[in-house]
Amino acid sequence: MADKQISLPAKLINGGIAGLIGVTCVFPIDLAKTRLQNQQNGSRLYTSMSDCLIKTIRSEGYFGMYRGAAVNLTLVTPEKAIKLAANDFFRHHFSKDGKITLFKEMLAGCGAGTCQVIVTTPMEMLKIQLQDAGRIAAQRKLMPETVAAGTVETKSPTAMQITRQLLREKGIAGLYKGLGATLLRDVPFSIIYFPLFANLNNFGKRGAEGPAPFYVSFISGCVAGSTAAVAVNPVDVTRHVCRCWMCFWVNPMFSCLFPRKIMRNEGPSAFLKGAYCRALVIAPLFGIAQVVYFLGVGEFILSFLPKKDK
Repeated sequence: MADKQISLPAKLINGGIAGLIGVTCVFPIDLAKTRLQNQQNGSRLYTSMSDCLIKTIRSEGYFGMYRGAAVNLTLVTPEKAIKLAANDFFRHHFSKDGKITLFKEMLAGCGAGTCQVIVTTPMEMLKIQLQDAGRIAAQRKLMPETVAAGTVETKSPTAMQITRQLLREKGIAGLYKGLGATLLRDVPFSIIYFPLFANLNNFGKRGAEGPAPFYVSFISGCVAGSTAAVAVNPVDVTRHVCRCWMCFWVNPMFSCLFPRKIMRNEGPSAFLKGAYCRALVIAPLFGIAQVVYFLGVGEFILSFLPKKDK
């Protein structure tokens, strides 16, 4: 993501630390975004992001804002490591004499986005199910009139329970329901994000070869991340609203029915539901990732490890 050369182990450490810090900081906003997207017009529990967070604390306590965070915190390290390493790998092979065209930058981003879905597909599926389970529980508590008569209240499932059920019923493939939809979101996101960040970051470089200051990397990451996030928000809305993940996984062409349904029921503005929240989540997340990468935390940690004698 940054231009400076860095070893693979340091990339893994940098990506992991950046992801852990970023997810911890922005997860409550991500939870609010998911719940705002998932509620339907007929039974709206939340009116805004702040209203969602206040009601979540009221019904589930402070730690309710981190429902599903364990899944993200566990899988964000390999996800960020794959994203960083893949983009660097493709940029290196596509560049010529240290220069790379915009089209090849976009191809590198496409490759990075394609590689990262190995981790993001199961991570996103489990996270969304856990977050939405909390929304349903809050709706039962705060809006009991919307619950059908005779409905039995059940305890919200844990990430481990959902994982075991999917593995038992569908095998490993069960964790990759929604793969097609995740590709439709993450690949365009990376195609937009990586070239935009690289070019914005170049404007702040100190001289022709010098690195950009860390605050330039932070701002570039925020701007590129929020821009890419809003651009792919319609796909993200479709993924969240769709309850039949197998439709995306088995037959991606069938997924075209869901945007039509959303358009018919809620209008075009529905595709921008949660866009503001999504931008608020992605901007600091990628800004933090760039700063951590710039500071070389991974190289600093590796410097304390004993070196093998040659």
